[in-house]
Amino acid sequence: MQHRPSQLSGGEQQRIAIARAVITRPAILLVDEPTGSLDSANSEKVLEMLKEMNLRREQTTMMITHDREVASAANYVIEMRDGRIVGTR
Repeated sequence: MQHRPSQLSGGEQQRIAIARAVITRPAILLVDEPTGSLDSANSEKVLEMLKEMNLRREQTTMMITHDREVASAANYVIEMRDGRIVGTR
């Protein structure tokens, strides 16, 4: 609370952005690279929180990521390449 956003690390800024997005309990949460700038431990925490919110709050999360490991945490995946859908699972 005593630092300006520019004084925070990229990971700290990312976690604050996620907290700001989820605090209002939106029905649909849109997240772009939610684990970007995070270490593996914090990435796992964020993905676990998103899963928990889906289960307990019945909140839908639409996530965009280039990380296949992060995408594997999703219930449904649409894979795109060059603006076209190339697969789903």
